[in-house]
Amino acid sequence: MRRLIGIDSVNPDLVPGAAGEEVVAAWCARWLESHGFEVHRLEERAVRPSIVGIFRGTGGGRSLMLNGHLDTVGVTGYRGDPFSGERRGGRVLGRGAFDMKGGVAAILVAAARASVTGLSGDVIVTLVADEEFGSLGTMEVLRGFRADAAIVAEPSELGLTLAHRGFAWFELSLSGLAAHGSQPERGVDAIAHAGLVLRALDELREQIEAGPGHPLLGHGTVRVAKISGGTDAATVAAACTLTIERRTLPGETPIDVEAELLDLLAAIAGRTAGFSFRLIRLVARAAFEADPEWPIVRLARAEADRVLGHPPATRGEPFWTDAGLLHEAGIPCLVLGVAGGGAHADAEWAEEASVLQLTEILAGTIAGFCA
Repeated sequence: MRRLIGIDSVNPDLVPGAAGEEVVAAWCARWLESHGFEVHRLEERAVRPSIVGIFRGTGGGRSLMLNGHLDTVGVTGYRGDPFSGERRGGRVLGRGAFDMKGGVAAILVAAARASVTGLSGDVIVTLVADEEFGSLGTMEVLRGFRADAAIVAEPSELGLTLAHRGFAWFELSLSGLAAHGSQPERGVDAIAHAGLVLRALDELREQIEAGPGHPLLGHGTVRVAKISGGTDAATVAAACTLTIERRTLPGETPIDVEAELLDLLAAIAGRTAGFSFRLIRLVARAAFEADPEWPIVRLARAEADRVLGHPPATRGEPFWTDAGLLHEAGIPCLVLGVAGGGAHADAEWAEEASVLQLTEILAGTIAGFCA
């Protein structure tokens, strides 16, 4: 784990010019090969590799995919050395310790440990690029590899995450008419129209919060993440652009939430002269929900109970993970990862004991599922 943290793998789509996954992917590939795994390097996008390691079973058993991402967010403003991997007070420190090189380390060791036990099914380790931005790595993996079930080792405090929200990002462009600031009545103020949108979105948020919630996830959300418009103080703004984020629940599709926004905008246009808009969906990812009776969930719960000495918590997460893509691909899965904190913050850590416990849980789950 400390070696993984020591390798800079900041996502270059988040921080232009950053290191990316090239070096850490090569390290993981060598590690898997040295433990008898068949290794595939996937690189549809240059210098953004993902690694797939397969340990072939004897045949006739179920296959299990273990998924983790190799990229991290940036380190600007990080307190101390982000790549130190320092051990202090039962914690391992550094960028990616929690999100999610602790989980990657547990995957590697657990898969190697279980592979020597004489499994019937295949163990498929997928260590992917770009989860922190566009999830290009897991999408590339799913174009070439399948499994009967999967575990995504994103941090979950050693609980079983059986649901998480999805999201959709939209760009809303409002068109007005420029005019001299001394005669605003001759123009159409796109920024003033943005104010109407903000009020309408606030009403939508209240409607969402008043509706039925999900037992693990609560309610969805809607907010404006970014806004820009106008050219100078003396000119009525001819354009204003808003970036809107909608966090979704299981059962809400990108088409549903886009229609929701289009209805809202059409209502404003119907009562506001000169209101002109264009809405573009930038990216959307579906929410995820596991069936608690899936065999992989039941087995992971039993192994966690054995290792922890008590039943693991059942969790829902507000954020999105690549489990959403695996679920969409028809692969039963769950999220199970380390304890810690500081993801995307100025100090990050994983609880060292939780990494060891996760390794044991994963090894037992692999052995039971692929037997």
